[in-house]
Amino acid sequence: MEPDLISTEFAAWWAALLTTVSAPRGALAVGAEVLAFVLALLGAYARTMVPLRWLAAAAGVASLVYAVLYPAPVTLITAGILLPINVYRVIEITRLTRHVRRACVDADMAGLWLKPYMHALHLQPGQVLFKKGDEADRLYMLVEGEAQLVEIAQAIEPGRIFGEIALFSPEKTRTQSVRALSACTLLEIEASTVKELYYQNPAFGFHMIELLVGRLTTDVHRFERQLAAGQAQPSA
Repeated sequence: MEPDLISTEFAAWWAALLTTVSAPRGALAVGAEVLAFVLALLGAYARTMVPLRWLAAAAGVASLVYAVLYPAPVTLITAGILLPINVYRVIEITRLTRHVRRACVDADMAGLWLKPYMHALHLQPGQVLFKKGDEADRLYMLVEGEAQLVEIAQAIEPGRIFGEIALFSPEKTRTQSVRALSACTLLEIEASTVKELYYQNPAFGFHMIELLVGRLTTDVHRFERQLAAGQAQPSA
């Protein structure tokens, strides 16, 4: 392309831009588009999911303003679709983190924060969920019914998450067997989903560690009592 032609096209573009921003509506539209670009650029450098989603949502709002003031149907449709998705994901992650914080304080809340990511599972009386030595690839929560850690004859109460110790151990193998004593309904979540939640929001991972440490501390105290009685057994 000839230099003169480039100069002519640039001059025409610059003149059109000046004409646009000379009117308040046009100036606001251009400002909104520049803001959307800056926010999207900042989002590309965000290290975690929450700020990335907030920046993407803010960029979406700016793009909507531009698309309305300076009619751009494609931009309007794209921003209109992406904005609610980003807002929903921010709300979802924030709610998850809040539930985990509550779970760290209240043991009875332990499973509520994971329920949206879990799948239902049903066991018949006497059915074994997993055996000692099996690969540990998911967490479980008992919703209703009666279950038991077989080797230590310990009951599992409804609302309790179990199987987390083996899931995060280096060997990733079960150290206890679990059997249903009655018809049971459980919820399960795969290890890959737990990892995905961690990468989306490190605060989730931090608070989950707090929860697990609390459970481990409880187990340690139980082991100490069992050792004193000469019958210590590992957790599931």
